[in-house]
Amino acid sequence: METTEHSQHRTSRRSFLVKGAAVGAGAIGAGRLLADASPAFARGGLTHGDAAILRFLAAAEIIETDLWQQYNELAGIQDSEVPGGSGNPDYTEAVAVLDEDMDQYIHDNTDDEISHAAFINAYLKAHGAKTVNLDKFRTLPSSTATGAQQIGRLTNLMQLTINTSFWTRYRSDSQNPDFGDVLPNAVPGLAAGQHPAIPRSDADLDPPDHLQAIANTAGFHFAWVEQGGTSLYAQLAQRVTHTEVLRILLSIGGSEIMHFQTWQDKAGNAPPLTDPTTGLTFPDLNADGELTQTNLIMPEPTIFLDRKFPIVSIIRPTETDGAAIGALKAFINDGLFIGQSAEFFTVLTGLATAADAARRSGKDDH
Repeated sequence: METTEHSQHRTSRRSFLVKGAAVGAGAIGAGRLLADASPAFARGGLTHGDAAILRFLAAAEIIETDLWQQYNELAGIQDSEVPGGSGNPDYTEAVAVLDEDMDQYIHDNTDDEISHAAFINAYLKAHGAKTVNLDKFRTLPSSTATGAQQIGRLTNLMQLTINTSFWTRYRSDSQNPDFGDVLPNAVPGLAAGQHPAIPRSDADLDPPDHLQAIANTAGFHFAWVEQGGTSLYAQLAQRVTHTEVLRILLSIGGSEIMHFQTWQDKAGNAPPLTDPTTGLTFPDLNADGELTQTNLIMPEPTIFLDRKFPIVSIIRPTETDGAAIGALKAFINDGLFIGQSAEFFTVLTGLATAADAARRSGKDDH
């Protein structure tokens, strides 16, 4: 485990990009990042479509950063890379039931999302394009549980409705959302009600099974968030024009894939239980065959492009039509934005609509 003292002396990408993250990932570190401009910057200009895609992804990464920081404050490692919060021992212990290294994983996922938002905004700025700053919408309340900062948030982690069909989607060899298939939820209760993924207050720390249910919910939410990024980057990469923008999406998207692979493995360790407070039941996922088997974390081969082809192991879905709006709707349906303003939804809808309107072209369209 990395110590605070050690991290303070590091000069890595992580420790540079995290500076200023607590007040929003709008345009962090742009000057330093651009000190040695690459030839690509000198060429100048982005297509309108490329810029729109990057702006939507910047917004998505800022939102991810906001939710991951909340998780890190309570169950991660608070240090100079990911500042804020002071930890909650009881919640940390419950999350560690899924894996003893969860605090490090939460910390590093948070750090990665901070870097993604900062880099994309800096790249937009380097090309004279508008960047994304959502700080004015940091108005949602924090958890009042011990360890959490009492600051405004973009996201609400205390009333989630989590679609866990991603679990069965990656284990099915005959169904793929690209073909209109609708797969069952692995934990039906998570998709049928509003459940906290972090304790609302210290009162949530007792009884133990209720706290463990909250930690289990977080485990599946971790995987849900990152499977969304995994697919979103693969979808939007097909619409960019400039090869360097394609390089950005493929490279950051690969990082999101690594996150998802980690979290679906850890979610499989969630102990079966029934929450005495809410009635939410976490089933034994290994009792119902391969569609929910917990150690099948490699994407099972499935149908792709056309049913006439043999099945193949892929990211899913990858259809590009409506990808950004679909991602936004998924965030909304998840409950992440309960309590947000109408203006917030208008801004994000505009960003998503512009990203979906992007079309790959052979020349600059601005």
